[in-house]
Amino acid sequence: MSDRTTQPNATSADEVVAAAPTDRRRDDAREVLDLMREVTGAEPVVWGPSMIGFGTQPYTTADGKERAWFALGLAPRKAALTFYGLTYDGSNDDLLERLGPHTTGKGCLYVKRLEDVDRAVLTEMIRRAWRENHRPA
Repeated sequence: MSDRTTQPNATSADEVVAAAPTDRRRDDAREVLDLMREVTGAEPVVWGPSMIGFGTQPYTTADGKERAWFALGLAPRKAALTFYGLTYDGSNDDLLERLGPHTTGKGCLYVKRLEDVDRAVLTEMIRRAWRENHRPA
């Protein structure tokens, strides 16, 4: 048995989106999933209860264990759409300046309303993250 609690599972991305708290969040999440599918050419996999990931990337934990994580992802949270993998190590700072209203955390990008961000900029961020992060097993 693994010591990790967040792992890929059989839940579908559609189930995660359907469980989003509002119609707006569900609509935004569907739109982003379509964009991520188009850019990556990959199908999403749900990790844990509500993170939708695309592709894989290796990483090493502080205790030296080798792990796999998704290359980029999305979670339709109550407060915002949460994007994973788009802002690692200061990547995409040049694009963040042009994206529109957002906040960031460690490796996460938070967008309250998809309609308020520049879609071309978001698309380029996803494209870059896929190119930089995705390492097939």
